[in-house]
This record gives sequence, structure tokens and C-alpha cells, in this order.
Amino acid sequence: MAAAASSFMIFFFITGCSTGVIKSPSDTMTSGSIRISVDESFKPVMEEQIKMFEKSFPKAHVIAEYKTEADCFKDFYNDTSNRLIIVTRGLTDEEDAYYLDSLKYYPHWDNIANDAITIIVNNKSTDTLFTLERLRDQLSGKINRQQKIVFDGLNATSTVRFVMDSILKGEKFDTSVVQAAKSSQEVVGYVAKTENAIGLVGISWVGNPEDSAQVNMLNKVKIAYVSCVVCEDEPYVKPMQASILTRRYPLVRGLYYIMKENYQGLGTGFVNFLNQERGQLIFRRAYLGTRMDFRVRNVKINQKL
Repeated sequence: MAAAASSFMIFFFITGCSTGVIKSPSDTMTSGSIRISVDESFKPVMEEQIKMFEKSFPKAHVIAEYKTEADCFKDFYNDTSNRLIIVTRGLTDEEDAYYLDSLKYYPHWDNIANDAITIIVNNKSTDTLFTLERLRDQLSGKINRQQKIVFDGLNATSTVRFVMDSILKGEKFDTSVVQAAKSSQEVVGYVAKTENAIGLVGISWVGNPEDSAQVNMLNKVKIAYVSCVVCEDEPYVKPMQASILTRRYPLVRGLYYIMKENYQGLGTGFVNFLNQERGQLIFRRAYLGTRMDFRVRNVKINQKL
């Protein structure tokens, strides 16, 4: 089994992972307590999800810890009390096989929404048009070296993984150009204070028009346009729901749940909530692309973002 696993998995074999999940007598789909680990990129929208879930089911308590994606996976592998993580990828075939061998069942995982990596600039900046080629060249330090690019950490985060996989495509970013912040909130704050800076954050940090804090922040930062290679009518698009769902906006990533629960427990209840209408509407309000088909109508789009 170890020979078939990736080096990423071997690390967890060494650190160890206890098998199985024991059901608590008080743990049902609508009652009890559960600890989950959530990618910090999605803190605003997941706090709204938990708030509404607990309001709907007063006997249920979801205790979320927000951390890097790598740390979410460490919790999932090493902590038997952690049954659910919310991250930006599902399990690999090797990981699926490992859990089948150790737990005697496959963990459940699936896509629950789609997120956009959003480029933000200072509100005074007129530099609001980006191409993927320009992003790649700036991240690797080939051009515009005086312009700092900031995102949530230089390793272990889902944003870093997306940048390396989907933008740099194997190239290394220049650490003298790229600057690390401790959280997405710090990224937004840094760009708000620094005129010649570019920030990369998930859309849920700046996209919710019903969140007064985000609306106020959009007086200090603004969302940039990114080139659309499949569009015939407009060369640049913003990360809005229509462009996320149609992939006209190129910097799209999935949002996934991964759950090791082989009974109808609170993890199952919370995941059901995320997948059903109320949970999907919360994702929609946060400007994520939903899995549920809310009919698209021809309307005028608010261009304040």
C-alpha cells in the first residue's frame, strides 16, 4: 500500500492516523456537536452557513476552525474527532484507497460550490485589466517587479496551490515580488492601504453586497477584470456568478466537502444543508457559483464590484 501512495500521503503514514469514527449517542443529523476544519479562504461564507444551520437546528453546534488547506487535511488524517473538512479539492485515488484500507469504507466527498480567485487593487489604482500571461510574468518576477503581489501565505494554502498549478503551471514565483499575509483579511487590508499592490483572495471576502463590512471595504479596494479567452462579446470579465458558472472568468476553483462519517450524523446533516436550497442560496449571496440551478434571467448587473 505504501509503495502506491504519493510522498504527500507517506508523511501522514509516518505521523499516523487512527482508524474508524465512533458514533456519539447524542450525534444526529440535527443535534449534537461536531468540529470541522475549513479553508480560511471561505471563512465569511462558512460563518454564514453555520449561523443559519444552527438557527434552523438549535440543538446542533458546528465548531469550525479556519486554517490553511494543508492543515485541514492534517486534521482530517490525524484527528479522529475531525470528520469533516471544507477545502478546494477532493481526494486523490491514492487517498481514497488509503481510507478504504484503514476505515473500511470510502470517505464521502463532492463539490458544493465554485469559487473565484479574485484580483483586487487599491481604489486609487487605474491598473484594473489583467491577462493570465501578465499574472504569470509578474508572479515569476519577469515584469513589474516594483508592484507587490500579496496573498495568504507562501505555502500550504489553497491560493498558493492554485497559483502554482493554474497560473504558473510549474514555474516558481519570485519571493522578492510576492508577499505573504497571515490571512485573506490581511490581504484585503494591505491592498486597501497600499496603492501599488495587487491582492489575490477568494470572492467571498469581497463579493457579498449584503455584508456591510465588505461593501465598506469596496470603497478602499476594487475588483479587477481578467481576460476571457472564450468570450466573443467582451475581452475582460469580472468574477460574477454568471462568469464563474460559465467559466468565462478563468480563475475558478471548486469548493468541496470531505467527510469520514459512515452513519447519519451531524456531518451528514450539515453537508445536506450546504447542498440544499438554503445553503446554496447563501453561497449564491456570497457570489460563489452554486451547484443548484437557480434560473438565470436577463437582468442588469450591479457593476459596483
